[in-house]
Amino acid sequence: MLPTVAAQCSACEALTDPGRDLALITPNICGSDVLRLQKELAQMDFYNGKIDGVFGPKTEQAVISFQRAKGLTPDGVAGLTTQETVANSASSMTAKNEVPPPAGKVDLLIDTRSRVLTVLDNGEPYRKYAVAVGKRKTPTPIGNWQVQRKALNWGTGFGTRWIGITVPWGLYGVHGTNKPNSIGSYASHGCIRMNNINVEEIYPWVQADSRIIIIGNPFTYRAPNFRMMRHNERGSDVMEIQRLLQRYGYYDGPIDGIWGGGMEKGVIQFRKDKGMRYDNAVDNEVYKAIGI
Repeated sequence: MLPTVAAQCSACEALTDPGRDLALITPNICGSDVLRLQKELAQMDFYNGKIDGVFGPKTEQAVISFQRAKGLTPDGVAGLTTQETVANSASSMTAKNEVPPPAGKVDLLIDTRSRVLTVLDNGEPYRKYAVAVGKRKTPTPIGNWQVQRKALNWGTGFGTRWIGITVPWGLYGVHGTNKPNSIGSYASHGCIRMNNINVEEIYPWVQADSRIIIIGNPFTYRAPNFRMMRHNERGSDVMEIQRLLQRYGYYDGPIDGIWGGGMEKGVIQFRKDKGMRYDNAVDNEVYKAIGI
């Protein structure tokens, strides 16, 4: 995810624990969480060193300066409280630019690869925000969706705003978070996390007819890549197989990402027509034959 950081700091990994404390230790802590911290501190003029994702002496001094300015214990350790304060302060500074609401129809575009949410105004990029998306074991659903419901203070862990998405196989949404240090990473159970101040900004812009467009590769953005699938599987990769089976005349059911009886029959018939052994699986043979 951060090859330049990995090259400089081979003893550590890119962000694997969104909740970890960041401090000056040997070997240096490095990863996307450090990179984000440096960017946010630099945005507020607390950090003027190299933004490289490595927690070195300059980063520690910037953290101490920030902690003193905010009345926090100036220990140089960016724990949960410090990271949350940094994230909220940086977001507040951005929000103070008094950007007017979009003039046209608002849609949201979420890129699971860059972990960026773009607000579209009549199809044109209007504002961008860093977000956290689903882990590979619990990926964010890729596809073209719409807003299902909106709510204030929806529940513990969901921050101050909830924007539900019309995904047929589960409960997913764009929401705030009580873990701002996870922003920019693969950290959620499939939802899209934003800093509270950012989701509060876009919340009134998003309407019932707003589209939620989530992009990425549904076959590689999960563990394992190109998984073997059978009856009752659910997900964006199932939905893409449904589309292809429908294109080739093997499926006439809903494109909903839920493997039911109709898809089961289509997969079995497709395998038979392609001369494969009898099975109900979407495996490497099927992926190749269907054109993936």
